[in-house]
Amino acid sequence: MVVTDSSDSDTILRVRGPLEFKCQLDSTDALLIQKVISRTFATLHSQVKSESCVLTVCDSSLIIWPNKGVYITPEEITPNTLCEDIHQWIQTDEQESAGKRSSKKKNKKSSAASVINLRLMMEATKTGPLSAPILRRTLQKSHFLSTILPMDCVVRTTCSDTIKDAFERLLEALTHQLCEMEKVTLQHMKGATLLVPEPLHFLLPEPKGLVTVVYPAGVPDSQLEKHRKELHQQFELPDDRPYFRRVNAFHFSNEHYKDGYLRNPHMALTHPTLENGKVYLVQGIYSYHHYMQDHMDDNGWGCAYRSLQTICSWFTQQGYVERAVPTHREIQQTLVDVGDKQGSFVGSRQWIGSIEVQLVLNQLLEVTSKIMFVSQGSELASKGRELANHFLTEGTPIMIGGGVLAHTILGVAWSETTGQIRYLILDPHYTGAEDLQVITDKGWCGWKGPDFWDQTAYYNLCLPQRPKVI
Repeated sequence: MVVTDSSDSDTILRVRGPLEFKCQLDSTDALLIQKVISRTFATLHSQVKSESCVLTVCDSSLIIWPNKGVYITPEEITPNTLCEDIHQWIQTDEQESAGKRSSKKKNKKSSAASVINLRLMMEATKTGPLSAPILRRTLQKSHFLSTILPMDCVVRTTCSDTIKDAFERLLEALTHQLCEMEKVTLQHMKGATLLVPEPLHFLLPEPKGLVTVVYPAGVPDSQLEKHRKELHQQFELPDDRPYFRRVNAFHFSNEHYKDGYLRNPHMALTHPTLENGKVYLVQGIYSYHHYMQDHMDDNGWGCAYRSLQTICSWFTQQGYVERAVPTHREIQQTLVDVGDKQGSFVGSRQWIGSIEVQLVLNQLLEVTSKIMFVSQGSELASKGRELANHFLTEGTPIMIGGGVLAHTILGVAWSETTGQIRYLILDPHYTGAEDLQVITDKGWCGWKGPDFWDQTAYYNLCLPQRPKVI
C-alpha cells in the first residue's frame, strides 16, 4: 500500500492505465504456477522501468517519458519545472467550449485541477535492428492466463516539488503497486484461476491522509474482515467503524456519482462564528434526499420519508449496510411488517414521524436509535451539549419532527460558555433540481438559529447509533 500525506494546498497526481498480464502455465503444480506468476510480474516491473513507459497528462498535450531522464514534450516544460505548473497546460471544460487549445500554454492556473490525472501507456514500437520472427511448434497441454491489471496510483505533491521529483515518486508507487498486486494474486489464486487485483484509495483521518490498498476483485467485503482488522491495527484506527470497505473508497472530485444525488452539500457552507464556540458535524458521506425525487410526488407529506432516506444513505455510504436506500413504499411496508401500521398504509400519502423512522432503521438496517423528546421548540436551544456529543461520538444525521414538518440536522455550532447555538439543517421540503448553489444560497441546506423552530410545538428527535463493526 502507499500512504500520501494530505494538505489542502497540495496537488494529487493520479496515474491510471492498463498493464496486460499474460502467461502460459505448462504444469498444474502449485509451486511452479507461483513461479510463473512471479516471473510475469517481474516482466511488468521491467516494462514500467523501461524507456517505453509513457505518462500522458489528461486533457493536455503533455507527454512524459519518466525513464528517459524525465523527457517531456512540449520542450517548454523541463524536469525542473514545478509540478503545480502542469495545471497551466490542462484544458478545462470552459476553455474547450470557448475553442481554446490545450497545446497552448495558459496564463492562469486551472482552478478545478486539485487532482492531475495521468494515463499510463507503453510505446508499441522500439528502435533497433530488425529481426525475422522464428516460429516453433510444440505439442503439449497448456493453460493460458490473460487479464488486464488496472493500475491506479496516487502521490501528493507540494508547491515546491519539481516534475522530476514527483514522477520519480510516481514510478516508485507503480512498482510498489505491482508488488502488492503480486501478493494479492498469489494469495487468492485457486488452481489456475486468477482473481484480478484492484487498487482502491481510502482517505483516513488526519494526519494519515490518502492510503492505497489492493483487494482481490470478486471477493466480498465479508471475506476480507481479517485483512481489514490488520489494516486498522497498522494505522491505529478504532475498531468500531469501517474505514476500508470498498464503499469507503475515496471519491475524487472529477468523478461524478451516477445516481444523480448531491453528496454533502453542507461542505460548501461557511461555519458560523460564536464566542468560544465549536462546530460539531456529521461524519462521512450522505446523499441529499428531498421532495419530488425518484419520480415521486410526495410534496406536502413525504418530508420525514426523505429525511429517513438521507439517514439510510449515510449508513450505506459508510459501509455499515449493503442495501439500497428504501423507497416510500418499502418504508411503509416495513411499518406494516413490524405491526405499527395497518395494511392500508402501504401506498398511502400519510405522514410518519421520528418513532416510525426509528422502527424502520431498526428493522431494515439493524440500527438502533435514541429518541430525544422536547416538549416545546424553545427548549431545543438548551440541547447543545447533547447534540454536540452525538455528532462527536456517533456522527450520524439526526431526524427531527415537530408539528407537520420534518428536517435533518447535520451538525451544531455551540458555545459551552455562552450557550449560543446554531443548527446545520438539511431541508427535505426542497422541490428543485440538484443545483448546489441554489440549495445553499436559498438556505435549503444552511445554518439556522433557535428561532427556526416553532417555539410552542413539541419535537421528537431520532438519533441513530453507529453499529460497532469494521
